[in-house]
Parts: sequence; C-alpha cells; structure tokens
Amino acid sequence: MKESRIRDSLLRTGLTATAVLCIVVLVILAAGADPLDAIKHLFLGSLGSWNKFSHVLTAWIPLVLCACGLLFTFRIDLWNIGIEGQVVAGAICATAMLRLGAGNLPPALLVTLAFAAGAAGGACWASLAGMLKIRGGVNEIFAGLGLNFVAQAITLWLIFGPWKRPGIASMSGTQPFEPELWLPAVTRIRISPVGLIIAVAALAFTAFILRRTRLGLALDAIGRNRSAAFLHGLKPERFTLAAMGLAGGMAGLAGTFQVTGVYHRLIPAISSNYGYLALLVVMLAGYRAGPTPAIAFFFACLNVGSIQLPMMLRIDSSLSGVIQGAFVLAFLLIHSLTAHRKRPPEGGTGWS
Repeated sequence: MKESRIRDSLLRTGLTATAVLCIVVLVILAAGADPLDAIKHLFLGSLGSWNKFSHVLTAWIPLVLCACGLLFTFRIDLWNIGIEGQVVAGAICATAMLRLGAGNLPPALLVTLAFAAGAAGGACWASLAGMLKIRGGVNEIFAGLGLNFVAQAITLWLIFGPWKRPGIASMSGTQPFEPELWLPAVTRIRISPVGLIIAVAALAFTAFILRRTRLGLALDAIGRNRSAAFLHGLKPERFTLAAMGLAGGMAGLAGTFQVTGVYHRLIPAISSNYGYLALLVVMLAGYRAGPTPAIAFFFACLNVGSIQLPMMLRIDSSLSGVIQGAFVLAFLLIHSLTAHRKRPPEGGTGWS
C-alpha cells in the first residue's frame, strides 16, 4: 500500500513537471525569447552567487512559516485565505512591541518579545476568522479575505498616522528601527541564522504535532468527516479555533521576521504575498510537511530569479507568476486525472 502511494506520488510529480515545462516553454516562445536562456537566467538570478542565494533563503523563511501554518488548517479542511492578514497582524504587533520597548529593555529581550507579540497577534487575527465561522456562520474564505483588507487598512493608517516618520508621511513605511533591534545576520552572506532556526524549528514542530500527537489525529479525523468525529466525542469548534490559532501564530512569526530581519520597519507590503504563495506551496506538497521545504525553496528561487528576466531578456518578471500558476493548474489537472483513473466503476465498492 505504501509503495503504491509512493509510486502514484512520483508519477504525479513527473507528469506535473512535464506539463509545466511544456507550458513554460510555450509562454517564453510567445514572449519572443529563448526558453533555454530564460531558464538559465532564472537559475543564475537565484543561485548564481552567495549573495543571490542569501536572498532566496530570506524569501524561503517566511514562506515556510506561512506554509507550516496552512498545514494545520488544511488538515482540518479549512481554507485559511486570511493567512495574508495574519502575517500583517503579526508584523503590526511586533512593530508595536519594538516601538514601545525601545530604550527600555535589552535589545535581545526586546526582539524576543517582538516575536512573541507577532505570534500572538497573528493567532488572535486568525482566531477572529475562526469565531466568525463558528459563531456567525461565515465561510472562512470570505472571513479571511475580509480581514486581509482590514489588516492592510490598519497598516496604512498606522504608517500615515500615529507611526508616520517625523516630518513626512511616506509609503516607504515607518521610521527604521535602530540596528541593535535588527535580527542578527551573518554579514558576509546576509543570512539570518535566527530566522533559519525559527523556520526549521517550525517545520519540525508542525510535523511532530500532525504526525505524533492527539491534536494532529483529531484535526485529521475532523477534516475527513466532521460529523463522525463529533459522534466520537471530538468538538470540531474547539479544534477549528486551535488550528486557526496555530496557523495565525506561524504567520505572525513570518510577519515579525519581515519586520526585524528584512525591512527593519513596517511597510505597506510587509507580507510580500508570501501567504498567498504558501497556499500554492502546500497544495503542491499534497498538504504534507515533508515536501514543503523543497517546494518552498523552488518558489523562492522563482521569486528571486525572475528579477533577472527584464534586465537580461526584456521579459517581464511576472513570468515567475505564470510559472507558479502553471504548476498549480498542472497539479490539479494531473491529480484530477489520477483520481478519476482510480475511481471504482459505477456499482462497485472500490475494495480490491
């Protein structure tokens, strides 16, 4: 049984990669460029030097954190589209902590408290979407999308209002923090070891919770059959809030990393769309923790490498978005075809 699942997974991966490659080649040819040159510049633009590789890892960290959060909500069959707003909420809370504690607390302690505040802020924002679903009957997709807009509006209000830079109101964001409040980084390659440790720890924590604990088993049971899980004594509402809280906490950590390790201030586009991109990562990972870091690394390479395309080939950098979309469409198509192939004939039981 296990060998069959592995074989099916490898088959889907191979078919998906082939379909995406064909689509990408056709798109590049339509743009009037050489596909081999485009792929070469994508590779060189992301992995061609230590400096570029550091940019890939910097994008990989928040992407993995968001993906870890989504693994919890997908396990209980929730579409947490509000992950973007949860990243923003975490960034806002982290910024508030850094601003309030600046000069009053040791920098290392203050940065630690900022991560705690960011995780709490993201978790509370996600729990609000969970409460809207449980108490108000609002679908989590619509609740999440609505809260995304609210979080973005709060960010703009803070940047142009209470937290505006002295003497100016600029889209560049709030006043940058003092360097001692930045997340420590290796100067030569500009990679934050702390950020990498947090991302790896989040992956390990997520895999452990989902595979080895009663919480993970309960989330899986409710996601598969909510009514049956309720009859067996599980409370779907309670676990819905737990899954949303864990997802929001992970997203809040991603927002805090953006504030302390990347931009060193709060900016309007603080999430960098990593929440939406993480949705694609988790879907392609088959909603499993194992393949998530590798797929997130691939998408991070696409994001960073696509910057080279306008400069070298006069191709718009949005090609990376085309490739990402092609991956998802191809995955869904192949998954649908393989599922249809394995579907039992009408009148059959499906048991072999």
